[in-house]
Amino acid sequence: MISPRIQLAEHGPELSRIVAGAWRMADWQWSAQQRLDWIRGCIDLGVTTFDHADIYGGYTVEALFGEALALEPGLRNRIELVTKTGIALTTPNRPEHRIKHYRTGREHLFASVDASLQQLRCDWIDLLLIHRPSPLMDPYEIADAFDRLLQSGKVRAFGVSNFTPTQFAMLNARVPLVTNQIELSPLHREPLHDGTLDQAIALGRPPMIWSALGGGRLFGDSPEAHRVRGALDAYAREHGVSLETAAYAWILRHPARPLPLTGSQRLPAIAAAVAATALTMDEQSWFAIWQAGAGHEVP
Repeated sequence: MISPRIQLAEHGPELSRIVAGAWRMADWQWSAQQRLDWIRGCIDLGVTTFDHADIYGGYTVEALFGEALALEPGLRNRIELVTKTGIALTTPNRPEHRIKHYRTGREHLFASVDASLQQLRCDWIDLLLIHRPSPLMDPYEIADAFDRLLQSGKVRAFGVSNFTPTQFAMLNARVPLVTNQIELSPLHREPLHDGTLDQAIALGRPPMIWSALGGGRLFGDSPEAHRVRGALDAYAREHGVSLETAAYAWILRHPARPLPLTGSQRLPAIAAAVAATALTMDEQSWFAIWQAGAGHEVP
């Protein structure tokens, strides 16, 4: 099974429907060759889009990925790189940060992109996202920075992450955005009802989805997790797939055409997400899983 592809917006980039999240790569304790083998394994599954952020691994993951990519530079033309900026962490790698805060000013965006390109060892970023909305963000300044980055060839498309519909609309009115990367799972259903996914459909901007398995909470001991696992397992047994595949199928069923991120170093786990692209969950099964997460039937 190979992941299909999807275009973000009318003139946006084409990405794999399943995206490989690299945020935990620093925890894997792998050699550069092992990391390269993982990248190749993802590509073999049709998962050619890799999600990063400058802060991942305390500002180390982009460099780990770039080190692996440097072993086979030709792979850069076969993959799409997504990265995020805008969060400033307090870490020994950034001693100038006195407090965790958000930075979306023009000069920070320029410096962040240059640093990501250096760490990733490549000449362009396919998609740059503002990681979190800042109360101090100036949409005019961000739009100007995005335009300059586009003209320079350093970034080919822009989006946001964790933005509310009004925040998305504010920035999208100044500069075309192609996606909003948001949290969605049977244990986190707010975007289904707060206008976030309605906006994605109305604008034709497929959302990227993080924490599709609830950040591991799906396999925890909470009453909600037990209920959701029961509903997912019923669907999984009926269709001969894994519980994880059922969870991804629940997300993929939404008409906003979401792109779920995986967070695993295990290629079989990524393959389980890819397998979900072959399924179209029926409405009753979808609502059974919604109900299990909510703890009550729909109104």
